[in-house]
Amino acid sequence: MANPHATAVIFDVGRVLYDWDPRFLYERLIDDDRALDAFLREVVTSDWHFQHDAGRDFAHTSAELTMLHPHHAELIAAWGPRFLESIGDPVPGMHALVDELAARGVPLYAITNFSHEFWPPFRAREAAMFDRFRGVVVSGDEKLVKPDPAIYRLALDRFGLAAGETVFIDDNAANVEGARAVGLIALHFTGEPTLRRELVELGLLDA
Repeated sequence: MANPHATAVIFDVGRVLYDWDPRFLYERLIDDDRALDAFLREVVTSDWHFQHDAGRDFAHTSAELTMLHPHHAELIAAWGPRFLESIGDPVPGMHALVDELAARGVPLYAITNFSHEFWPPFRAREAAMFDRFRGVVVSGDEKLVKPDPAIYRLALDRFGLAAGETVFIDDNAANVEGARAVGLIALHFTGEPTLRRELVELGLLDA
C-alpha cells in the first residue's frame, strides 16, 4: 500500500550505492590468498578502520598500527593514498535507480560512515552520482557515526526533513534500527530489486 507521506530519500553509500571491500585494494598487493586473509583479519581490521569513520586522521591510526605490525609498514601505509581502490563499482541497478528518483524530483541525500580525508576525492571521482544529491552527512566530518541517533537527527535538522516523511536505506541492520528509532522510514538494503519494490510501494517510483 502506498505511503503518501514518503517524500525524500537518504542513502547509505558503501555497499548500497557502491561496493566496498578492503580486499579490492590488498589483493593487488598480496599475492598469497592465506597471507591476504590473515592481513585483512588481523591488521587492517574493521575496528581499526572505524576510527577513520569516527573522525581520526590516517596519519595517527597508521602510526599506531605500524608500531604493532612493523613488518607490514608498507602495506599499512598504502591504505591512505590508495583507499579509493577499495571502493568498487556501483552496486548493480543502483545508479539507474538514483537516476529515476532524481528524474521524478525526489530530494536525495546520504548519511555515510566515511573518513573526512577519504570522502572528498571519492566525491570528486563520482560526481556523476553525487551531483544528484542535495546534501551528504559524512561521519568523519561530524565525529558522529551510525547508528548513533545523533547523526540521523543532525541530517534531519540540517536538511529540513521530517523523519516520518523520509526514507533511509542502509545495508547494516544496526544502522537501520538506529534510523527507525528516530522515526525514519528505515529500509534494510539487500539488493536493488527488493529496494525498487519497496520504493514503488512507498509511492516514490513507478511500478
